Amino acid sequence: MRIGIDVGGTNTDAVLLDGRQVLASVKTSTTADVTSGIVAAIDGLQRQRAFDPAAVRAVMIGTTHFINALVEAHRLAPTAAVRLSLPAGASLPPMVDWPQRLVDAVSGRSYLVHGGHEFDGRHIAELDESELRKAADDMGEAGVRSVAITSVFSPVNAEFETRAAEIIGAQLPDVAISLSHEIGRIGLLERENATVINAALRELAAHIVDGLSASVTGAGITAPLYLSQNDGTLMDVDFARRYPVATFASGPTNSMRGAAVLSGLDTCAVVDVGGTTSDVGVLRQGFPREATTDVSVAGIRTNFRMPDVLSIGIGGGSRVRGNVTVGPDSVGYELTSKALVFGGDTLTATDIAVAAGRADIGDASLVSHLDKGLVRAALDKIAADVSDVVERMRTSAEPLPVVAVGGGSVLLPDELAECGAVHRPENYAVANAIGAAIAQIGGEVDRVYVIEPGRREAVVEEAKQEAIDRAVAAGASPASVGIVDFDEVPIPYLPGNATRIRAKAVGDLQLGA
Repeated sequence: MRIGIDVGGTNTDAVLLDGRQVLASVKTSTTADVTSGIVAAIDGLQRQRAFDPAAVRAVMIGTTHFINALVEAHRLAPTAAVRLSLPAGASLPPMVDWPQRLVDAVSGRSYLVHGGHEFDGRHIAELDESELRKAADDMGEAGVRSVAITSVFSPVNAEFETRAAEIIGAQLPDVAISLSHEIGRIGLLERENATVINAALRELAAHIVDGLSASVTGAGITAPLYLSQNDGTLMDVDFARRYPVATFASGPTNSMRGAAVLSGLDTCAVVDVGGTTSDVGVLRQGFPREATTDVSVAGIRTNFRMPDVLSIGIGGGSRVRGNVTVGPDSVGYELTSKALVFGGDTLTATDIAVAAGRADIGDASLVSHLDKGLVRAALDKIAADVSDVVERMRTSAEPLPVVAVGGGSVLLPDELAECGAVHRPENYAVANAIGAAIAQIGGEVDRVYVIEPGRREAVVEEAKQEAIDRAVAAGASPASVGIVDFDEVPIPYLPGNATRIRAKAVGDLQLGA
């Protein structure tokens, strides 16, 4: 048995699975302190289907805490950015494109040091260790508690980042250090931004992970705890402490993975309708299609792994207005006091669903007076807007099946114009928690290789094997690991037949006896 938990802004969903069979599922309110909401969810599972805590083999949690902390500029550690790039790479300093409120929130300091590599691994300049020691002294005096180290083309050669971490760590042993080659992809500013965000969240990550662990062990469960990552795979708690930035998009990703399992479709569009937004993404081979462009997070450009998701302001709490507009504003977590069916005075999408007989929530008599034309027009508007987003997510003329999940998916019709039938599988309301529970372990390589004549096959195999080895090292069962995504892009403006290769391997979690 395993437990999957998804902590959203409004609700905490939990499921108890035996293999892929859902034994119990609950939806509770998310709490400010995190842990009590999770304890309540696990208690709810126990009440619904009594189980022996010792029989649970793993607990998987998806959480929005870290992305919320960044968006709110709250509880971020004083952080320094060290860039190994001189004499090149000095025209745009670290955090140059950040919103000022976030620079202030992390007490942002930056240091430029000699070092860095060319795309083929040659040195731009030798690493100046005396400059690093001087920078470390200044950081210590300034009260810096977390450091982000970025070197030019470090995904090709990470030697300078590793050495810089040793030097700074020796002088500032209590400071958390994040290295860019472990976090972002090729693209200096975006990779550096992702690394600085990660560094700023390190202290909060330790606090949150300890709280999550305590809430699970408090329920008598001794099984290992995992957190969901942006790409639909899992990381253990130690990895989560070091790389909190990897959890940013775990909510929509979990819903999409859950939709794949519940529907049996591994290539489809997934519409996850929550309380405030509808998130639309595309699954390929059971995993979310990843964004190919830089992703902006809280106004900061980054280039770490993120799913290609388009969100629109339509959900169960969306306000409905007389000239028949739905959203984008929502009553959010106040739905149970503001919606008409709960005795409130605000017409919401939930009221429309109840009036149309698609949902049995609250008191249906409170919406019996609604004009049938208004109800029909609102539902048509929702269907048209969602259908438009699904069409925008398609990349080929091939028809794409649509799977609807999330509690608000009752708002969607059984068929969408242009898209065909809508699949609404059993347990659709807790697809996010199911996605967390069935998540697998992954490993990825993204690097520029110089491919000599006649060696392409060998280089490709080397990249794939490294991705497989990383998945196994992260906890995947070796026999189950396979390559699920592979990209090979020649870079014509670089000499030496340079090619960017990205390989992603995924396998089942190796559970202990």
